[in-house]
Parts: sequence; structure tokens; C-alpha cells
Amino acid sequence: MPFCIFEINQDYSIKLVKISIFAPDYEKIKKIITNFAMYLGRYRIIERRYFCLLIKLVMKKLLIVLALAGVSTASMAQDSDPVQKYSVATNSFWNNWFIQVGGEWNAWYSDQEHGKSLPVSPFKSFRGSPSAAIAVGKWFTPGIGLRTKLQGIWGRTVVDENKRENKYWNLNEHVLLNVSNMVCGYNPNRVWNFIPFFGGGLGRSMTHDLYAMNLSVGVLNTFRVCDRMAINLELGWNRFEEDMDGRWGNTIADPHVNRGWEDKDNLLYAELGLTFNLGKSTWNKTPDVDALKALSQAQMDALNAQLNDAASENARLKNMLANQQPAETKTIKEFVTTPVSVFFNINKTNIASQKDLVNVQSVAKYAKENNSNINVVGYADSATGSVNGNQVLSDKRAETVANELVKMGVSRDKISTVGKGGVDDLSPISFNRRATVQIAE
Repeated sequence: MPFCIFEINQDYSIKLVKISIFAPDYEKIKKIITNFAMYLGRYRIIERRYFCLLIKLVMKKLLIVLALAGVSTASMAQDSDPVQKYSVATNSFWNNWFIQVGGEWNAWYSDQEHGKSLPVSPFKSFRGSPSAAIAVGKWFTPGIGLRTKLQGIWGRTVVDENKRENKYWNLNEHVLLNVSNMVCGYNPNRVWNFIPFFGGGLGRSMTHDLYAMNLSVGVLNTFRVCDRMAINLELGWNRFEEDMDGRWGNTIADPHVNRGWEDKDNLLYAELGLTFNLGKSTWNKTPDVDALKALSQAQMDALNAQLNDAASENARLKNMLANQQPAETKTIKEFVTTPVSVFFNINKTNIASQKDLVNVQSVAKYAKENNSNINVVGYADSATGSVNGNQVLSDKRAETVANELVKMGVSRDKISTVGKGGVDDLSPISFNRRATVQIAE
């Protein structure tokens, strides 16, 4: 948090001794405070003690306003910017590739079995068999991708209830549609993605040395494990020409016998496997320019409102003290301060960054020179941990900062510590993992 030290001389001139404020426009803010202090120094008709009070009040308000502006700028840079829900930036051709491997259970329903009243269970030995699959594909957008899939090895020729082996392979090209991203917007951390697909390809019966064209549809479900891997559960249907299982069916013998499902060889399958993402697997969302403009304007409006409040308070104090006579006094030093924050990592009592102690040293120096007391208050974030655990954590954080003040030469009996437990005062949550140091009033 910011503070400044300045001197008020007998001629009412004001000298800025030191300013500590962390903001992108440090030099600009320093110039504003210096010019504002010189402006106030022109009003010499006010009694000196009231003039010092006026300076302290106005400068304190100005510092708070500038601190809020600095925090708003930093928060906007650290937190995620507004982005469009359904729009992403285009990736390189070599990004968003994936490989899938899996094991399948196949169930064959042939053209020639219709009318024989065979059991339809996919687990009958004459109908079902295990198999394997491998695929490679690429997502061109979060919602649309292509995949080349090879599946096969063991199959069945279904004529009756006798088990007949039909070794085969099937190569398909699929269009993938990630409905989850299309409907709900792109989310790289979504656990479950629902992905229907459709396509076609070529199959071969290695047992009977026959080829058949086919159409394919199905549903791919992926369950995210990490950025590089997902578990996939797939259900699909391949509809072959009727010579895929090595037997001519009813349609070839008489094209008017059956239609639809009954005139082709059908393969239904369920697959469980793994998906491995290659290269960059995520997408950068497109910034929402309109939302960013609205956010910037809202911050400017809020800052202007606070500056107007400070100007109004300044005018009120001048009018109230306008008729006071100046009195001679020696040069005095004022210390304007808001609490100085020292931050900690989650569930830790050691200071996250030694840079936070720069401002603490200035407070310690002032306290030693003016024999002042110091208040140290510890906090934890209420979003994590238990109530009792957060209370202990906040007490230890306050004690840690107190020990640092003692190392800087402040007497321990001049330091008071208190822990406030878990709080939810600041955003983001990590800002609540802190301890504050302040000169006691």
C-alpha cells in the first residue's frame, strides 16, 4: 500500500521527502502529488495547525485514489480479460493433433441372417468378438475436426448360430463435431466432451479376400485426465456392402427381398481407449473488445468520481478555515500512511517476496525516529482451510512480520499483533493471504 513523507516549512512551502507507491505510471503519480502539495501551499491565510490537518486529510485521500487506480490496473492485467464465448484465435496447422488407441467389442448383424430368428444379443459367440482400433486426427476449430480410423482383426460371419471367424480391417474418415464446445463455448478444462461423428470408408475381409465400401456414424465421449491425455468411450455403427462377411445375402440374390438395415452387413461396436494430444492442444480465446472498452470506461468513471469527491472535500475545508490567521512554528514532518501489505503463499507463514519488506522498512524507520507504535494484523483467505486453521495461520503471519520489524530495530514492546482469521475482503482471493503494517494513531 502507498505512503508519502513531506515537510511543511515556515513559509508554507511543502517539500515531498519520499513517496512509495507501486503503479505503472510511478513518475506521473509522483508529479501529481508534488504539484498538488505545492498548490495547497499557496493558501497561507490558514492557521498552521489547521493547514497541517488539511494537508494530511487531502493527501491521504489522494493517495487512496491513486492506490485504487494502481490496484485496478494491476488486477486487470493479472485477472483474465473479457473474452468472447464462442470465438478463438486460429492455431498453426501442426497444433491440435491427437492419437487414439483402444479396445473394442464388435457385434455383427449380416444380410443373410434375416428371417432366421437368431438371437440378437451382441455377446453371443457366433455374433460378438473383441477387436482393436487406432486413429489419428486434428481439430481445426474447438468444434470441428477430422479423424482417420483403422479398426479390425477379429470379426464374424453370421449365417446361423455356429461361430465362423472373419478376420478383417476397416479404414474410415470421420468428421467430428464437438457439441459441448459448440453449445456451451470453448472450455479447455471441461471434463466431458460429447462428440458425434459421421463418415465413410473401405473395409476388407482378409479371410475371404473381399472388399466393401461402408458408411459410419457414432458418438465419441472424451473424459479429460490432463492437458495431454483423455479417456474415450465410443459407440459406433458401420454399414457395409453385403459381401463384407464373405457371404452373398438376400439382396444380391434378389434385390427386391429386403431394404434398409436388412439388405447390408452391419457392425455395431463399443470402444474404450485413450486419447493423446500432440503439440499445443488448447486455443487462445478472442478478447471481447466491447467488454474491455466498457470495463475501461467504468474504471475511468469511478476514478473521476473519487477525484471529484476529494476536490469537494478540499473546497469544504478551505471555506471552513478561510479566516484563520497563520502562526509561526518550526518545520514539522508528517507521515501519511495507509496499511502496508506483506503477502504470503497459500497455507504458508514465510513471506512470499522480500520486495514486500521495502515499504515495511520505511514504516520501521519512521517508528524508530518518532517513538511510534506499530499495529500488525494477519489474515488468511476464507476460501481455503478451516476456521481454526485460518486463525492460527493469520496469528503466525502477523508474528512473522513482527519479527521482521524487530530485525529492523523496532522494539518488540512497540509492536502489537493480532490475527483476523480467514477473510474475503479482497479480490482475487490470493490478496487476502497477507499481513498489514501501520503506524498506530
